[in-house]
Amino acid sequence: KKIRVALADDHPIVLAGLRNLIETGSGLELVGESATGQSALKLVRDRLPDVAVIDISMPEINGIALARRLADDCPGVRVIILTLYEERSFLKQALAAGVKGYVLKRSAAENLVSAIRAVKSGAVYIDPSFDEDVQDSVAVQPSRTAGTGDALGLTERETSVLRYSALGLTTKEIAARLDVSSKTVETYKSRASEKLGLKTRAEIVRFAAAQGWLEDI
Repeated sequence: KKIRVALADDHPIVLAGLRNLIETGSGLELVGESATGQSALKLVRDRLPDVAVIDISMPEINGIALARRLADDCPGVRVIILTLYEERSFLKQALAAGVKGYVLKRSAAENLVSAIRAVKSGAVYIDPSFDEDVQDSVAVQPSRTAGTGDALGLTERETSVLRYSALGLTTKEIAARLDVSSKTVETYKSRASEKLGLKTRAEIVRFAAAQGWLEDI
């Protein structure tokens, strides 16, 4: 089942770039887009996407105010704020408004798809540009049900490989634990990473921690 995504940004070029990210992202479906806060509110109310990606600065209703409205009106929709602002104060305002993801525009091409998948699974996603202290202070563990590999579209083996990889085990060590070949481990890891949009080990570690996986091993 594809993750249904709505987009809201008042800059046509940015919106076109976001549209391309969603349309080319595996397992994602664009259900609508808007250029103002008011139209975004109507769009999300009407279409009820899984995830709404919202620019923090929009005419009529800004992203923070819109997030508050959506938290009340559409609690099942997970909101990601997309912004130029890297100040902690904006991040804290967004989280207080019920936002589940905070992504900087300068890194959207690398991180937005991962953020969408993370918040859909029940995690809170903070742009990797923020330092570890900020990440730790706002980290929210998802429920065990939401964080299972099955809920993320992963097989049991793919989940295990990602967990062990996040813990720092080598491919050979993982292969020994799972009683499979090293080549098979690499295949599982590649498939899982592609499904979740994870490109580096740092992203795998961050994602695994957000799922609460590392506490279980």
